[in-house]
Amino acid sequence: MKNKTLAAWLAFAGGPLGLHRFYLHGPADMLGWLLPIPTALGLYGIQRVQQFGQDDQYSWALIPLLGFTIAGCALQGILYGLQPPERWNARYNPAAPEQAAAGQTRWLTIGAIVVSLLVGTTVLMASIAFSFQRYFEYQIEEARKISQ
Repeated sequence: MKNKTLAAWLAFAGGPLGLHRFYLHGPADMLGWLLPIPTALGLYGIQRVQQFGQDDQYSWALIPLLGFTIAGCALQGILYGLQPPERWNARYNPAAPEQAAAGQTRWLTIGAIVVSLLVGTTVLMASIAFSFQRYFEYQIEEARKISQ
């Protein structure tokens, strides 16, 4: 039996490592194995910022990968949590009755939805703001070089 609450929390907490995909689809799930790649690239972008400073252009592209991965996994946790029990059980517990306990929405499920919403939107907005700010500052610096 695949528990909806556990899947929502795994999508939020372990989503960038693909844990929710492995829980729901098994170890043969290709997307579960691909999710750690943008996560690792984003962490490398953070490391580059710490090493080379905020003017590193590669970090502008790498850091949003981490942010988008975290935000996407938080969105997946929200979608898992909001699925009606009938639909959840039909998809992930086909042998169980429609109203089986594994697909029911509980307070912990609602907690996963709320936390995913708060953290996911914060990370998404921070990633976009960082990249655009650095990009526009770079464009201004290049324009000043051209004008002189």
